[in-house]
Amino acid sequence: MSRTVLPGVPYPLGATSSSRGTNFAVYSENATGLSVCFFDEEDKQTDCIELKERTAFVWHGLVKGIKPGQRYGYRVEGPWEPEKGLRFNSAKLLCDPYAKALTGEVDWKAPIFPYDVISGDDLKKDDQDSAAGVPKSVVIDPKFDWGDDCPPQTLLADSVIYEVNVRGFSKQNPMVEEKLRGTYAALASEASINYFKMLGVTAVELLPVHHFIDEGHLIDRGLRDYWGYNTLSYFAPMSRYSSSGDTGGQVREFKEMVKSLHAAGIEVILDVVYNHTCEGNRLGPSLSMKGIDNTTYYRQVVDNPRYYMDYTGTGNTLNVMHPQVLMLVMDSLRYWVTEMHVDGFRFDLAATLARDQDGVSKLSSFFNVIHQDPILQSVKLIAEPWDVGEGGYQVGNFPVLWAEWNGRYRDTVRRFWKGDEGLLSDFAYRITGSSDLYQQDGRRPYASINFVTAHDGFTLTDLVSFNGKHNEANGDNNTDGADNNDSWNMGAEGPTDDAGINELRERQVRNFLATLVLSQGVPMICGGDEVGRSQRGNNNGYCQDNEITWYDWKLDPPRKRLMDFTTKLIQLRKNHPNLRRRKFFQDRTIRGSVVRDIAWFNSNGEEFHEEDWGAGWQRSLGFMLNGNTLGVTDEDGVPLKDNSFLFMVNAAADGVEFTLPPPPGDTPWHQVLDTQNVDDPFAESDIGDKVILGGRSFRVFCDGRPKLQ
Repeated sequence: MSRTVLPGVPYPLGATSSSRGTNFAVYSENATGLSVCFFDEEDKQTDCIELKERTAFVWHGLVKGIKPGQRYGYRVEGPWEPEKGLRFNSAKLLCDPYAKALTGEVDWKAPIFPYDVISGDDLKKDDQDSAAGVPKSVVIDPKFDWGDDCPPQTLLADSVIYEVNVRGFSKQNPMVEEKLRGTYAALASEASINYFKMLGVTAVELLPVHHFIDEGHLIDRGLRDYWGYNTLSYFAPMSRYSSSGDTGGQVREFKEMVKSLHAAGIEVILDVVYNHTCEGNRLGPSLSMKGIDNTTYYRQVVDNPRYYMDYTGTGNTLNVMHPQVLMLVMDSLRYWVTEMHVDGFRFDLAATLARDQDGVSKLSSFFNVIHQDPILQSVKLIAEPWDVGEGGYQVGNFPVLWAEWNGRYRDTVRRFWKGDEGLLSDFAYRITGSSDLYQQDGRRPYASINFVTAHDGFTLTDLVSFNGKHNEANGDNNTDGADNNDSWNMGAEGPTDDAGINELRERQVRNFLATLVLSQGVPMICGGDEVGRSQRGNNNGYCQDNEITWYDWKLDPPRKRLMDFTTKLIQLRKNHPNLRRRKFFQDRTIRGSVVRDIAWFNSNGEEFHEEDWGAGWQRSLGFMLNGNTLGVTDEDGVPLKDNSFLFMVNAAADGVEFTLPPPPGDTPWHQVLDTQNVDDPFAESDIGDKVILGGRSFRVFCDGRPKLQ
């Protein structure tokens, strides 16, 4: 078929349809030729057209007659010099880095590798056509009726984040129509939205939805990628999560999901993976950027560019120092905000994005560009502040606009409730917003994204049920996944019929959730923890797209009690600004403070002394938050006030008698919460001057009756 090709324009990059046809534009500095090839619905190549125009390293052309729904890919000519990092091979069909949709799966048995796989020599070129084994890019129609879509724009300080996998959340939910389960449409269903609203979360943080692929070794084991940290396209929504087809339908369905969640007041945050791609190291496949211009898009070892720099543990690292790659990341972020209406991003291994030639830097181009971007300034930016490279652990070191997953919070809270010694001081910092990490650089308590569990690691139920990981189903002889989990099984490994152990496990889960939701900072709940989700001791469920990771919605009485408990906790937090402060405590350090907005007490009702903080055996304490000293005003400029709260925590096995300190006002203390109460932890009661704080329990008191509705 003969098609007319006009010069077109170099920007925007990718495929842009119009009444005249479709403009194609792709960046490659070192290519000597570039063609766009078209495929029919049977995946047969129907035409291949050379793009002869080249402007500022962008190859471009407008192909007349090409409409939305058309499948395509690129073939790129250039030098085959792997020892110099150049891996051009026009026999390999390549996905458009700017494709807005992809269709099809990777076939690992097809010749998708640019080198001779049989010999394993990555210097020897392979000339077999890979088209049959590569997903095809799809020209989309971007039109969508957003109507009166209005992002909730919840303040980060007021947020409660729910980390969730699109597929696993609804795959076994009987309240969702069966054909929709595991899809964007299911997440937007009435049943799902009603659940999120009932629970009280303000945002769903979706595990990666950028189009990703299954690794070959997983397919060989009968497994596939569940988490999604194996990105092929930074613009295309994952087609596997679509119920409406993979030739553009996934784009519309994603937008419908966002629109529905917004209408319910729920924000959408994406977990994004701009640190690496699915193309692996020198022995990986050629699916997109590796074949388009390897030395532009990936970081090579400086004195031996045959090899890749790997700060991610996946084989490659995206070369964000290059202006074009930085532009790719920024274009992707802006696209998801402006065209897909998402409300924020959680950046996987974000320390990698901050690396320049000298290491991790707050002054890297990545941060500078984001900080001046008017679109991205208005969305939530959350860093996973570490990578696997030297100096990669950067908790507390990100710039002022950023919040961070607080790994120190997770580790300290786990160890404290397990009963480890010498943690009182660190525990105090964590539950009051981690001022030691975020106060001195212009940030507020909500810079700390607090979490006890996340997708990576044990679920909360497994954290209190297993001493060790049980990842045998992954096929790596239980060698994968973290070995140090700060977990404790309470006396039995895994499920047990021992009533005493089960009661203690339930209480510990309540302790963890109460600590998480009532800490200063922003709580992030790992989806399913609120209903006792278990992965059978698997702490690395990345490849378990099955019942091991899917949420089980058959709620027995203990799991139903846990869901109700979590719902009331979140409601308590939302109703009381004293539990989600926007400022640190008078900008003073915690220890030794004489400011009356916070005070710390021992079991005698006396304020903590320095020796109390340093007592390694000490596992209990009380602290008071004064509701009259929030330091903020309402919309009319009137100083905001709230109830005062008294917290008592005891991680020791035995109970402790506590003398209650006097409340800051004239209203006596009133019990709000006791995690030792199995049947009704929120039972209200008046109290005397002394109380018994049970072993491994958490009690909360309020000067007056709390707002739980």
